[in-house]
This record gives sequence, C-alpha cells and structure tokens, in this order.
Amino acid sequence: MRTVRGRERARRHADVPTSGEAAEQWSRVLRRRSAVGLSVLGVGWAAVAATGLGLTRGSWLVGAAAVLAVVVSVAAHRRVPRPDGGLTERLRDHPPEWRRLLVRTGGSLCLVLAVVLLLGVRTSSPQVIAPFAAAVMGVHGFPVAYALDQPEHRWAGAGLVLAAATGIALLIAATPYDVVRDVVGGLATVSLLGTAARLAAHP
Repeated sequence: MRTVRGRERARRHADVPTSGEAAEQWSRVLRRRSAVGLSVLGVGWAAVAATGLGLTRGSWLVGAAAVLAVVVSVAAHRRVPRPDGGLTERLRDHPPEWRRLLVRTGGSLCLVLAVVLLLGVRTSSPQVIAPFAAAVMGVHGFPVAYALDQPEHRWAGAGLVLAAATGIALLIAATPYDVVRDVVGGLATVSLLGTAARLAAHP
C-alpha cells in the first residue's frame, strides 16, 4: 500500500482530495469514468469482431455488447452502503503530475494508432491492424493504471495484449483475416467489458 506521505505528495502536485468525503467522492467519480470508458471501448472492439461475422450475427454481437455496456455503466453509478451509513470507496494515491501523464499517454496512443492504421493501409496489409492496435492499446493501459491508481486498467491492458498475441500467432499460422479479426475483437471485448463490470461491482 502507498504511504500517507505519498498521498500528501499527490495532493500537493495533483490538487486532489486525499481524505474525507471529498476524497471518497473523487475516487467514486474516477471509478465510474473508468467503467464507462472501458465499456465504450468494449463496444468498439465488438464492432471490429462483428465485421467478420456477417450482418445478422455481427449486429447481434454489437447489440449484446452495447446492452451490457449500458448495464455496466448504470451499475457503476450505484452507491454502496456501509453498516455505519457511509460509503465505501478506495482512496487514490496519484503520482505527481498524473494529469500530464494521462494527457501524454492519450496523445501517444492516438499517434501510434494512426501510424498502425496508416502502415496497414499503405502496405496493403490490413490484417495486421487489429492485432497491433490491440497491442498498442493494451500497453497504454499500464501507465493509465498508474496515473489513476486504478489497478483494473492493468487487467484490461493485459487482456488486450493477450488478444494481440493471439492474433499475431494466427497470422503466422496463415489464418484467414476474418477469423483473426473475430478472435482479436472478441477477446478484446471480453477483456474490456469484464474489467468494466469488475469496476462497477467493486468500489
């Protein structure tokens, strides 16, 4: 566990509450945002998987993912009662300049994803886009987990890296692109929505 000194350091550098109801509310807001954000990404990856399933089955997959995302997002906003009538949230211990770290992480993610997309199109190798995009997003999940002090983002990141590795292995085995896209998109969807559900269920 991080020390009281670490929380005080975060307060000075990040200007966030570290004790009392305000800190608990701050933690709740971050947890909810994480659950909603991961749910949205999960629906996006479901759409990637759906492209290889045909219109009917693909529509069902995206629809099911969207419904689950809505359920998770709603559940994330529930209040968890405590025996004494209070609320239960794990307080955050942000590193110094954590907001800047988040901005840099988001910016580098967008840049690298754009490069992956461009290279895939320019080299006529669209089959590499899904696995490498999953790898890039997965790796970026780790600094996000550190900045937000939200370990669950590491789970999502690890799941995306696993999806990417599986996709690359299938490509090496000369598996049809539609199958690769389905597998990568499906694994990424499960990882993201599963992590979002965990965040919604456990403060």
